[in-house]
Amino acid sequence: MSATKQRYDAEAAWELLKSASRIHTAKGKKIKRWNPSEDGRDAILNDVIGPSGNLRAPTWRIGREFLVGFNEALYAEVLTP
Repeated sequence: MSATKQRYDAEAAWELLKSASRIHTAKGKKIKRWNPSEDGRDAILNDVIGPSGNLRAPTWRIGREFLVGFNEALYAEVLTP
């Protein structure tokens, strides 16, 4: 999926994210991990929606997990088998 090519507002983003097993978010060096079945919808959306009101880019979907934002250490952790 490409959040830069197709825009996802908060409702569309939640439809994608609510069934995820885990959501990893990165803002600079700050990393958070969310579980949609346990963590609040509003808290998750507050972290994944950017100032434009759309899902932040880059957003990666890997199986049932999502990576939102960029952090090299997080990418290495999640993407390395």
